[in-house]
Amino acid sequence: MTPPIRIGIIGAGGNTRLRHIPGFRAQPGVEILCVANRSRASGEKAAAEFGIPRVHDHWTGVIADPEVDAVMIGTWPYLHAPATLAALGAGKHVLCEARMAMNLAEARAMYEAHLRRPELVAQIVPSPFTLGVDRTIRRLLAEGVLGRVLAVDLVAASGFVDRDGALSWRMDRDLSGLNVMMMGIWVEAMTRWVGPATRVMARARAVVPMRRDEDGLLRAVRIPDHLEILADLACGALAHLRFSAVTGHAGPPAATLYGEEATLELRGEELRLGRRGDDGLAPVEIPEAERGSWRVEEEFVRAIRGEEAVSHTTFADGVRYMAFTEAVHRSLAGDRAAEVEV
Repeated sequence: MTPPIRIGIIGAGGNTRLRHIPGFRAQPGVEILCVANRSRASGEKAAAEFGIPRVHDHWTGVIADPEVDAVMIGTWPYLHAPATLAALGAGKHVLCEARMAMNLAEARAMYEAHLRRPELVAQIVPSPFTLGVDRTIRRLLAEGVLGRVLAVDLVAASGFVDRDGALSWRMDRDLSGLNVMMMGIWVEAMTRWVGPATRVMARARAVVPMRRDEDGLLRAVRIPDHLEILADLACGALAHLRFSAVTGHAGPPAATLYGEEATLELRGEELRLGRRGDDGLAPVEIPEAERGSWRVEEEFVRAIRGEEAVSHTTFADGVRYMAFTEAVHRSLAGDRAAEVEV
């Protein structure tokens, strides 16, 4: 009989409760053994809700637990590197929530720790928005339907500015590091399709410069809520990316690939294609064999058992999008173009 895989949870926040805990519970031969949250009380609440037998007072207790085989890190980015390094050092497999780290240096340290323990599975929770169409987009590109890709437009906006909203963790550099809004998620997806960027030029604004934190104290906002990026891609295309929390009626997120022979657009969940000579874009049917879905926990468990390799998302992939994130930061700080240094 195959021995069970025993999971320890560090950080039982919204995505962990919505996706990861149910995802692990759906896998045969997997037990969620313990949990540690921001406080003992919140850990006990999560344990009671999901029937988790043990609660640790601190995240280090999960890693030190001798019965834990694998660790799910569901915290904000500030803890991703410390918890990952400790877990790999203790011989535990790691599934880490996105974004990978606070900055490129942390991401590199995580990747190097994984290289020292190649027998352990190390996986980053992937960008979920394009899982259903990724295979089809990559096939169309591989078949040369678009011809040479010349330009990429990517827009992810979330509505009118909220001037009275509290300072969330996504706006707090102490918790989120250099990550900005949905940038890393979409750059990860874009890189799957057309490869990495080599150089970026970025401009940004923090439209609301001060917000109140959870204690009601006014604090400076150091992460922009509107970001524009021009990026040179290794494939030769030029990309324009916009991420914004201040552009009302901008519509659903959209990514458009402009090729010499066709244009391919993903808007919301609909994929559309228009070839040279067509009147416009028409829906693309996604073959059932290509239609992807959320299977993060299944892939992690199967990788531990040696049944498949991690595809979404490897630590190497995470380093690539963190290199883009770091380059955007350097461009903003120096008001100049910056190389993407993986």
